[in-house]
Amino acid sequence: MPEQKLIFRQKPQINISCPSTGRMWLVSVCAFLCVLQSALTDNGQSLIIAVAAVFTAIIIELLLTWRQFGASKIKDGSAAATALILSLLLPNQIHPVYAALGAAFAIVVVKYSFGGLGSNWLNPALGGWLFIRFSWPSVFVNALENHASEMTVSGLSTLDTSVTAFFNDTVFSLAGVQLPSGYINLLFFNSPGMIVDRGLFALLLGTVIITVLGINRGWVPLVFLAVYGFLIRLAGDTTEILWNGDLLYGLFSGGTIAAAFILAAEPASSAKLWQGVLFSVVLGAVLSWFFRYRCMEYTGCLIALALVNCLTPLIRLLEDKIFFSRKNSGMVPENFL
Repeated sequence: MPEQKLIFRQKPQINISCPSTGRMWLVSVCAFLCVLQSALTDNGQSLIIAVAAVFTAIIIELLLTWRQFGASKIKDGSAAATALILSLLLPNQIHPVYAALGAAFAIVVVKYSFGGLGSNWLNPALGGWLFIRFSWPSVFVNALENHASEMTVSGLSTLDTSVTAFFNDTVFSLAGVQLPSGYINLLFFNSPGMIVDRGLFALLLGTVIITVLGINRGWVPLVFLAVYGFLIRLAGDTTEILWNGDLLYGLFSGGTIAAAFILAAEPASSAKLWQGVLFSVVLGAVLSWFFRYRCMEYTGCLIALALVNCLTPLIRLLEDKIFFSRKNSGMVPENFL
């Protein structure tokens, strides 16, 4: 009986037009812009945290790969991207040493213990965040103390008042609706909190760039935000009143934008076939809503996506089983994502 071989007709990441190196550096630029916006209003503390993480990640990757690859591994940008994404997920008041420890864990344990870039089942930045979050919970929680309440009760700025009035008099008046005051402030939040929330405006600009350039699966964040937003609107109110959830606040806080456009859309730690990716994204969105609005975990999106990453090997196994089954029956998928 002749030996059967599994042959992929296209690369699993065929939809991604930008090579891995370019993709990593573009994501790094996107994350750095977010860090920079946050640093402008906290005396550079956010930038110090990011520098500590990036420096640690690069040095450790050099030590791990120098004998075999020299400095070439650093040029792919994966270490810098991992450290900068990790920085986004941290409070801007946390000590930089914790950022460095998280970056070290991300590179040594999550990335290289599984064989390096592309072999890890868990996003390295997310793994580093989990390491900090659950190794020093009191430090993390204290750095975020009262953050969520400050985002909702912070005073209205002149920018918020003027921009809200402009949109209400132009765009929203055509639809007969009004944008409440306070949401523009979320784009330029300057109180202590998560760096990703403090640099949200710059991050939104960055996500437009990486989506237009096709360095991620463009439909993934849209599906994630659609499902998550629907659940927020349906049952995201603490009074249990249906269709009364604060949609904009849910999407503009808790690291949701970074979760949708950077973490959920990461091809290396996700399924390969579109069916598996769709299942992962929908499951991640549902769990994000559950952890944040039922378990009252402000960073519920990050925990949910980490849990989905843990299921990635199982999802890939199911994909292989389905692929083999279709191959044996003559129904070979023509395309991957």
